[in-house]
Order: sequence, then C-alpha cells, then structure tokens
Amino acid sequence: MLRTVAATIIIGIAFFLAQHFHFDRFLHPYIWYILVFFFGLSFFAHRLMEIGFRNNREKFVTFFLIVLIGRFILSLIFIAIFLYKGLTDSFLFITNFFALYLFYTSFEIYGLYCNLRRN
Repeated sequence: MLRTVAATIIIGIAFFLAQHFHFDRFLHPYIWYILVFFFGLSFFAHRLMEIGFRNNREKFVTFFLIVLIGRFILSLIFIAIFLYKGLTDSFLFITNFFALYLFYTSFEIYGLYCNLRRN
C-alpha cells in the first residue's frame, strides 16, 4: 500500500507542476477527481486482496478477479456520472481516465506479483 501512496503523490506532484507551468493542455480540469477516485479504488482493492490472501490462499485468484471486475464496473459508473453531468471535453476526460486506469492496474498487478513471488 505504501507504493500506491508514493505513486499517487508523485503523479499528483507531476499534475500540479504541469498545471503550474501551463503544460496542462493534455490534462482535463477534473483530473484531481480521477486521481482521488483511483487512489480510493486502489486502497479498497488492496484491503480486499489482503483479506483474500490472509484467510484462504486458495481463494486468492477469486478475490483478484472480483477486484478487477469491480474496478472495471465502478470505473464505468464513474465515467457515466461525469458524462451525464456534462463535460466540456469528454474525449480528454476519458483519455486521462484510462491512462490512469492502466497505470494503476499495471502498478497493482506488479505489486501483487512481487508479493506472490516473495511468498
């Protein structure tokens, strides 16, 4: 979980610097909402994976697949809510969203892979 917090802080600093130095043409104004959403989703997924790994190791794969499906469904709901409210640049919003989606998903898979290899 510490790696996820560190990665989120680094991404947040990069977004802040991009906005401060006016390199934010590729960032949607709601990028902070997206970042907070993924941090919360990663925290929730990390807790579920700990439960799955601690209680019954045979059900770890089931927990992992449930977390991936849950992340995808919650992501679609998040996008639908913002699209329903109306966005100024929906393509940029979805592009930023899926870039962070892929980053967080690959980062968590790498973290789980390192934990599984160690155990």
